[in-house]
Amino acid sequence: MTKYRHHEWARLIGAPVEVRKYGEVVRAGIVDAAMPDSSMIWIASDEQFTRTLFEAAQGFQVWVEPRRLEGTLTYRMTNKALHD
Repeated sequence: MTKYRHHEWARLIGAPVEVRKYGEVVRAGIVDAAMPDSSMIWIASDEQFTRTLFEAAQGFQVWVEPRRLEGTLTYRMTNKALHD
């Protein structure tokens, strides 16, 4: 499925994302926390990396992929309009 740039980082807590800079993926993981103004996002630690902070002011972007969920919801929508 296609990935989309997401501008409202605070809506992504608990979601799997890719963090990119200059078009290159620098980290993939689960969002642990985010500032309400989308200025910073924390990606949770995993087997390879510790918990990491990324700042929008440094040029980092967050990309998501819509995914199928079980239950009554078919897709998790992380934004009212996914595009870019």
